[in-house]
Amino acid sequence: MKFLQSLPLLLALGLGLLLLWLEARHRLRPKSPLELSFGPWNLARNPSCYRINGLVCIGNPHAQMEVFVPELRAKPCLLGSNSLKDLKISTEVMPLHGDEDSRPDNYWFAYIVKGLKKTQARVSICIEGEDLEQRLDSLWVDIHWVNYGPFGRLKRRQGVLVPLKHPAPLDPEAAKWREGENCSVLAVPTHLLGVLDNLEEVLHKYASAILKPGDILTIAESPLAVIQGRYHHPSQVEPSALARLLCRVFHPTSSLATACGLQSLIDLVGPARVLMAWLLGALLKVVGIKGGFYRLAGPQARLIDDVTGSTPPYDQTIVLGPENPKAVVDLMAASLGHGVAVVDVNDLGRVKVLAASSGCDLDLLERALRPNPAGNANERTPLVVVRPRS
Repeated sequence: MKFLQSLPLLLALGLGLLLLWLEARHRLRPKSPLELSFGPWNLARNPSCYRINGLVCIGNPHAQMEVFVPELRAKPCLLGSNSLKDLKISTEVMPLHGDEDSRPDNYWFAYIVKGLKKTQARVSICIEGEDLEQRLDSLWVDIHWVNYGPFGRLKRRQGVLVPLKHPAPLDPEAAKWREGENCSVLAVPTHLLGVLDNLEEVLHKYASAILKPGDILTIAESPLAVIQGRYHHPSQVEPSALARLLCRVFHPTSSLATACGLQSLIDLVGPARVLMAWLLGALLKVVGIKGGFYRLAGPQARLIDDVTGSTPPYDQTIVLGPENPKAVVDLMAASLGHGVAVVDVNDLGRVKVLAASSGCDLDLLERALRPNPAGNANERTPLVVVRPRS
C-alpha cells in the first residue's frame, strides 16, 4: 500500500532525473567552438566572364581551446533559367592568416586557430561562357571545412548565396494591386535573398517608393531567417535517440517528422522541453485539446522548415524561424516610417503574425494575407504591401 502511495512520487522523480540526464548529455556533448561567417563579396562582370571574390571568416570564441583547420575548400553551384552545362567555372581559395604567409600555390595548409583569435580566407570564382547576364541568376557557394581538436575530427559545411541578378524595383504607377477585403495587396518581387543582404537596404530598394501613409509592409519569416543566417545543412545535425524516436509520431508532412528536423528544434530549446512538450501534448490531445506540443515547445516548433520546405537552394537546408522578429520590425518601421510586420503564411489560409510594429492592424493583416498573395513556391515575393481601403 505504501509503495502504491509513493509510486507517483517515484515516477515524478524518475522523470525529473531523466530530463536532467538528457539536458546534461545534450549540453556537454563534444563540439567545436569555431564559428564561420561571411565578409563582403563582390562581383565584377563582363558579357563572357564573371569574377566573384568573397571573404570567409573563422573565429574561435573559446578562451583556451585551440582548434586545427586542416582543410577548407569551396564548392560553387550555379542557378539559372537555362542549361548551364557549357559554362566553365574555376575556384580558388587563398588563406589570409595574419600570422603566417600563404603559399604561392594557395595550398591550404593545416592552421591552428588559437583561443579568442580569428582568421580569414578569400574565395575567388571565375565563370566563363556566353550570355551570362541572361542565363545566370545566383551562385551558391558551399564552404566545406574540417575542425580538428579535443572533440575529434568534424566535417563541417556552410553555404552562402551570391545573387548575380537583381530585378528592377516595381514602378509605383505600373504596380498590379490585388483587391482584398477592405484593402489592396501588392506582392513585391526581390532578388533571391541571403546572408549577404542587409534587410534595411532591401526594404528601401524594393518597397520604399511604393509605400504610402497607412500602408503596412509584411516580410515573410523564412527570407528574414536566411538573411539572419539561420539555416544549416542536415549533415551538420547529429540526431539523438530522442529525435529519432519522437519524429515518428509527427505527421509525415511536418518539418519535425525527420530526425534532423526534430533535432534542430532540440538544439534550439533543449531535449527536456521537447520531451515534456510531447508528453503533455499527448495528454492534452487525449482530452480533445490539439496543438499542445507546439504551444509548449515554443514558437520555433512551428517555424522550422525542413529540407524541401524553402525555395532553392535553401531547399537543401533546414531553415529555422527568425530571431527576435519584434526588434526587427521596430527597427525597420523606424527606418521606413511605415508599419512593418513579420508573417508566416501558407496556401491553406493560415496566417500567423510573428511580430508587428506599433499601430499595425492585425485583423487587417490576417484578412489581407489569407489568400497568400506572396505565393508558396518560387515566386520570390517575400515582401507584401497591405493598403487599407479608405
